[in-house]
Amino acid sequence: MNGQNRKDIKPGLEVDIVLKKDQRSGKRTRGIVKDILTNSSFHPHGIKVRLKDGQVGRVQEIVTK
Repeated sequence: MNGQNRKDIKPGLEVDIVLKKDQRSGKRTRGIVKDILTNSSFHPHGIKVRLKDGQVGRVQEIVTK
């Protein structure tokens, strides 16, 4: 599942994000969502979130077990 719809993302979910510094390379970082930072219901580049470890980036994929 991609991370473009805010309704799909909830605190506690495991997600892959792209950090601002990694946008060119596309390197992904995996973590647990702490806060949702995007207010709009949809964003074409992914909803911006803060992970539990404090890193901020846009959700590329929601990890499903």
